[in-house]
Amino acid sequence: MNIPAVQRRATDSGDDVSKKRGDLKRFPLGRDGRFDALTDLADALYGRFKTEGKIADLDEAITLLRDALELRPIEDDDQSFSLNNLAVCLSNKYEILGVAGDLEEAIALGREALGTLTRFVKQAATHDLEEAIKLLRTALELRPSGHPHRSTSLHQLSLCFSNRHVNQQVVADLEEAVSLGREALELRPLGHSDRVLSLNHLAHLLRRRFQKQALKHDLEEAIKVLREALDLHPSGNLYRAFSFHELALCLSHRYDDQGVLADLEEAIMLGRAALELQLPGHPDHSVSLHNLACNLRRRFVKLAGISDLDVAIKLHRAALELRPSGHPRRSSSLYQLSVCLSSRYDSQGEAADLEEAVTFARAALEFRPPGHPDRVLSLNNLAHLLRRRFQTQASMHDLEEAIELLRSALELGPCGCLHRIFSSHELALCLSNRYDNQGVVADLDEAVSLGRVVLQLRPSGHPDRGVTLGNLACNLRRRFQKQAVRHDLEEAIRLLREALKLCPSGHPYWSFALHQLALCLSCRYDNWGVVADLEEAVTLRRAALDCLPPGHPHRGVVLYSLACVLWTKFQKQVDMPGLHRANSRHRTRPRSIADTPYSLFKLSLHLWQKFQKRAQLADLDEAICLATYALELVLPAHPDYPVFLNQLAVFIEERVRRLARQLNSDEPVLLSRAVGNLGALANYFRDRFRNQHAIVDVKEAITLCRYVLQFRPAGHPSRASSLHDLAQCLADRYRQQPIAADLDEAIALEQEALQLLTPGDSGYDISRQCLMDNLRLKFSSQVITNDSNVTLFDIKQVIHDIAFETLQTMPARLLHTHSGRLCNRDMQISQFMSSEQYKQLLSSCATCDSAKQMELIRAEVSRYFQYVMLSHRWGAGEPLFRDVEGKPIYHIPTNGGYGKLQAFCLVACERGYLWAWSDTCCIDKDSSAELQEAIGSMFVWYRQSALTIVYLSDVPDTGSFVSSEWFRRGWTLQELLASRTILFYTRTWSLYKNITSLNHKTDFAVLEELGRATGIESRFLMNFSPGMEDARSRLQWASLRATTRPEDIAYSLFGIFNLYLPIMYGESAENALGRLLSEIISRSGDISVLDWVGEPSPFHSCFPAHVTSYQKLPSPPPQPIAEEPETMLQAEQPVSPSLTLRMLYRSLTKLPLPRFLNRRLILPCITYRVAAMQRRKTNPSTRNYTYRIMASGLRPLEIALPEQTRRCDNVARCSTTCSSLALEVVLSIYRPSHYD
Repeated sequence: MNIPAVQRRATDSGDDVSKKRGDLKRFPLGRDGRFDALTDLADALYGRFKTEGKIADLDEAITLLRDALELRPIEDDDQSFSLNNLAVCLSNKYEILGVAGDLEEAIALGREALGTLTRFVKQAATHDLEEAIKLLRTALELRPSGHPHRSTSLHQLSLCFSNRHVNQQVVADLEEAVSLGREALELRPLGHSDRVLSLNHLAHLLRRRFQKQALKHDLEEAIKVLREALDLHPSGNLYRAFSFHELALCLSHRYDDQGVLADLEEAIMLGRAALELQLPGHPDHSVSLHNLACNLRRRFVKLAGISDLDVAIKLHRAALELRPSGHPRRSSSLYQLSVCLSSRYDSQGEAADLEEAVTFARAALEFRPPGHPDRVLSLNNLAHLLRRRFQTQASMHDLEEAIELLRSALELGPCGCLHRIFSSHELALCLSNRYDNQGVVADLDEAVSLGRVVLQLRPSGHPDRGVTLGNLACNLRRRFQKQAVRHDLEEAIRLLREALKLCPSGHPYWSFALHQLALCLSCRYDNWGVVADLEEAVTLRRAALDCLPPGHPHRGVVLYSLACVLWTKFQKQVDMPGLHRANSRHRTRPRSIADTPYSLFKLSLHLWQKFQKRAQLADLDEAICLATYALELVLPAHPDYPVFLNQLAVFIEERVRRLARQLNSDEPVLLSRAVGNLGALANYFRDRFRNQHAIVDVKEAITLCRYVLQFRPAGHPSRASSLHDLAQCLADRYRQQPIAADLDEAIALEQEALQLLTPGDSGYDISRQCLMDNLRLKFSSQVITNDSNVTLFDIKQVIHDIAFETLQTMPARLLHTHSGRLCNRDMQISQFMSSEQYKQLLSSCATCDSAKQMELIRAEVSRYFQYVMLSHRWGAGEPLFRDVEGKPIYHIPTNGGYGKLQAFCLVACERGYLWAWSDTCCIDKDSSAELQEAIGSMFVWYRQSALTIVYLSDVPDTGSFVSSEWFRRGWTLQELLASRTILFYTRTWSLYKNITSLNHKTDFAVLEELGRATGIESRFLMNFSPGMEDARSRLQWASLRATTRPEDIAYSLFGIFNLYLPIMYGESAENALGRLLSEIISRSGDISVLDWVGEPSPFHSCFPAHVTSYQKLPSPPPQPIAEEPETMLQAEQPVSPSLTLRMLYRSLTKLPLPRFLNRRLILPCITYRVAAMQRRKTNPSTRNYTYRIMASGLRPLEIALPEQTRRCDNVARCSTTCSSLALEVVLSIYRPSHYD
């Protein structure tokens, strides 16, 4: 009994079981056909058990299958089928009750290997798995090609080989599992109920083989197979979460292999979808949490979005709670959580993260004892973390432990193993650190040797070769400094030049390689005096500084190194008076990092003196650079900071004066670097202020930004960005110390910046948003009082919040009818808060009762943001979002669709509306998320609009709109039904038939024409409620309409049925319509949608392929009236219904609703609505009463009742009267159904 096959044949009706019981009675013991009757009844009972969960049905099915087995000899072809059926039932009973005897019996009797496989999974007993494989091979021989259940045996045998591969890692088992999985899939073609199961299984095997053999075609095939599986099972299917999970794993593998970010993004999206289906309590919930967290960390590594890392840590913590001590996957959660915390420490430097990472790494290592396949991974991770902690805390215990762990890892990892490379790399770093701390040359020599080994294992093209080159070169330079072997230094320089080629600008290792090469060149200059080496060393250090912004932990070291090399360079110059004076407060050459700012400042003073003598601007530019470096190292709280700043101001004043007289507009390289340093330092101070809120930091940032702005006069390409930076600093200071002048200047600066930019420029959107924020800040911070001295500060915030809340339910973008500009929500709020309506509202709030303020605010805000919607048929040249973004539409020539858009906005403006919306340009159709939201919200937007203007481009001024193409388009149906107020306009933008009423839906003549054009009753046209009531009629309204994209005909109906389903452009129209119909049935139980005539859909044969199949059916021919006169229901007095009818009624009311699940249509019964009921003449010789029934969809029929029904003038009211129960029973006629 193949489980899916049983589910496919079983029904929810008890009548099926009853029928099979009757069949069994007709085949007593000894009669041919009893075997089939026994298995059929067992089949029905098992199906009912799967639906209703009654263990009694399962027990009876097991008993019947035992009896059936007694009737068939072992060599019979049906024997394997029966053995499998019985084992499935026993296995199900074991899963529910946990009685080991059921499972043992299934195995001991040899009735099927599935029970053995289940015990293997539960107990990991290898002999069980071997026996299962042996039994399944036997079963497969009994099911030759063409046998209906051969695919089941193939699939189960493939599962066994897959499990044996997991247990024993024999490659041949995996190959056999893939081969059997493919053969099973071939026997389960499209439409087979178990095809999804085989697709998922094969994809899982291919992914595992890819992990072993790295064959890309396996991974590509797995992805393709999983996409097909997702297409086959709809929302809610049991296997959908597994497909999501597997596809996410495959895409993450492909991302790791190819680095395509789109794969990672889709993997994350699928991971979230799987998590939604596997809620807390689901056995795989922790797996979904874990895998999603891993992919989020991958994205953090790629994009450095700290929010991804925070979420990943949160998910890993949740998964860890679900994996207590002893859980087989607890070590994986501990390890991954440690890695995430380590990454966050690298990003934010929080010591607590590093400590916790070490704790989790230790715990993971404890769960991975010697022999565990991932022990090397944990050893490396813990050693790496201990080394990092040593770098911050200088605890030799950490470093010694890290070295010990890495040596253990090297013993476990085979040569060439990826983890062995990492172990060697980390061990070299640890030994290098120990050499720096203790000076043992043997450590340095071993570090060099290990570095060479790692370099050989990372050949050209390896992503980490550049890092390896740099680390080896660094150790060679150290050894040169110790042993003075020139070959080590020359090799270090060669390796670092190669590393720079492999690590381009922007690479995280770039600045390190630059600095190390500069150190090597300085060493060579110090020893052999090559001047070119000294010049290159200066250039390299400046380049390294460009990569390390102020505040970077390594910037001070590079500045110290730069000061040293500059001292060496300037020492060679003969015109340095006072450079070597012994009575200087500070030596020019720094002895330590603490001396660096004074050394740099002294050098800047020397250059200033040199400039005053020779008037060479390069000296002044260099002086500004060095003074800025010195300023950054002392910071505002230092007592020497004012001295440095004042001298810098002198330098800048002179340079600006010279710049103003300069005819050449080209900016020298040194000046550009000097100005860049000033800007970087300003940004550093601003960031410090935002983190530490020290007002002195933002004050210095403002000072430096003003210096930068002096170097960027009108016409300079970077002036707009400098204006913006200064405005940001002023706004930050205003928030801390609200001085109106700061905010006013910030607003003026942003406005000037926007005048220098155009939409599309890199800084335009940012400056515009900051201007809006500053304006809001200004509006909300002003205090208005009335005569009673009542402050309105809070009222402004309330108005702003209500305005924002109102806009959330409206389209994201609207056209401003006065200016013709397309405005987003921020621009709409800004427009409102600068309007006269806003000022009047503030004034009204100041004088009215506080109890009425909220009512007044909501009314005025709603009135201000009323909008008009356009309903039309698309034509050629319609303007899209990118065409009108940032451009007033009134300034664009009236070509193509622009003319229509302009006319629409003018009509809306003439009618007193400030905002308008058109589906052509108010949606960014390049954004799939925005398009999905727009389609899902379209009905609501039209329903909430103040007015919908319908433009009929094919209707002349004097014509009728009944034949307009607008009534044949799919999307216009919901626009017609959703809109409460509509005005129709003709080709020339004249009101239809010059009807001047405010709403054409309330005009009787127009409403009558609408009914003729659409076939929709006026009550629906005037007051339509979205939902699934009378679904068949709503589908009929759409049956004569069409859309440009075939799938849109279904999407256009989502709002009408009040459904929110995914929009998947590219799917077939049949699939889109099938998803809609299945959702209608699943939610409402309304099977009227099955009433259609036409071509069946490949999605499901009970559904039509096209919505056109719902056009009205021809009316049935009139039925002849009976010869004798018939009277409607009447009786002199009520009679009690019979017990039989009452029981029948109760059983019918308890039937489950029709539903659509896993692409299976489940109908407990079919209901026929009774249209009329007439009583025939009563035969005196009987006690029965005969009634003639007229039911929709059925021929007239007669029924006999033992009691007379009661007359009821209102048939609908009969269901509420107990005495008319007999009539209630026949108001709907039920027929059992087997559609599934």
